[in-house]
Amino acid sequence: MPRVSVIIPTYNRKDYVQEAIDSVLGQTYTNYEIIVVDDGSTDGTEVALEARYGDRITYVWQPNAGESAARNRGIALAQGDYVALLDSDDLWLPHKLARQIPVLEADPELVLVFSYA
Repeated sequence: MPRVSVIIPTYNRKDYVQEAIDSVLGQTYTNYEIIVVDDGSTDGTEVALEARYGDRITYVWQPNAGESAARNRGIALAQGDYVALLDSDDLWLPHKLARQIPVLEADPELVLVFSYA
């Protein structure tokens, strides 16, 4: 069971979403799952992600309903103890999860951590 579920909603960002996924795959903390919710893309996102990542990610397509709906669908599919949200046109530095997870685990009353944006 993954400790962290990384949710990436996307819509017609075939190239950007691959960079976002690569930044997760480059994490030094590795107990995670990646869930990409495609909110109705028509730019070949599904084909590109299947070819590049195969079963290293969970890919779900849905008719266009907006970014919030895509995020919520990803959260509903999440199996991790923690949920991490990543926009499909954003990147994570390699130690993001390795720094945040210990903070969450050190204080059971803590329910949220975030980074400088």
